[in-house]
Amino acid sequence: NTSECEKYACCPLPPYLEDSGCVIEEDDNGGRPLRDVCFHLLKLYSDRSYELDQLLDPRSVTSDPLDFRLSWHLWEVLRALNYCHLSQQSWGVLNTSYAAQLESEGLWEWAVFVMLHEPDTQ
Repeated sequence: NTSECEKYACCPLPPYLEDSGCVIEEDDNGGRPLRDVCFHLLKLYSDRSYELDQLLDPRSVTSDPLDFRLSWHLWEVLRALNYCHLSQQSWGVLNTSYAAQLESEGLWEWAVFVMLHEPDTQ
């Protein structure tokens, strides 16, 4: 909550942007700032109701917005720790996106395993 001239540290950017000299204040999707996944985990630790959509956004880890590997596994760990306030739609998108990624790599058995975690059986 300080003014621009009083900032003493850079925003915690994702690792792939750290050394680029790039300063991203706003994300192009919804105006949310793009931050590192570790920053989001710290925010979740301090506030259990912190929005999980930002934390599980693949761009907080990798430059490929379609790489859902870490996001899906992180979500499964968070679920095991009783963080369950991700919307059913976001959960479904995460599952189907990761399953599609696995299927495109020829790992259809693992894609089936991922889809078994789908909350909506329909």
